[in-house]
Amino acid sequence: MPRVPPEKRDYDHERALEKKKPGAFERRMERQRARRALDKKGVDRTGKDVAHVKSLARGGSNADGVKLESPKKNRTFARLSSGKPKAKYDK
Repeated sequence: MPRVPPEKRDYDHERALEKKKPGAFERRMERQRARRALDKKGVDRTGKDVAHVKSLARGGSNADGVKLESPKKNRTFARLSSGKPKAKYDK
């Protein structure tokens, strides 16, 4: 079966949806400030993500500190506060 090419993304629509979320702009700016601060210090962040020590989703900020992490580790949101992965299926 031939692979179907994905539809083109409507970036304007995605941006409009993002603007509607409360606090989305502030969180995006916090992330951007953290990246720029590391760039200003001269840190080579090639292939790494700038992660907040206390995630922005849990009420953190740049004042709590930032660190470099692999993208795989930084983008794993299915973690409990203990750091262990959530079970795929509840029994």
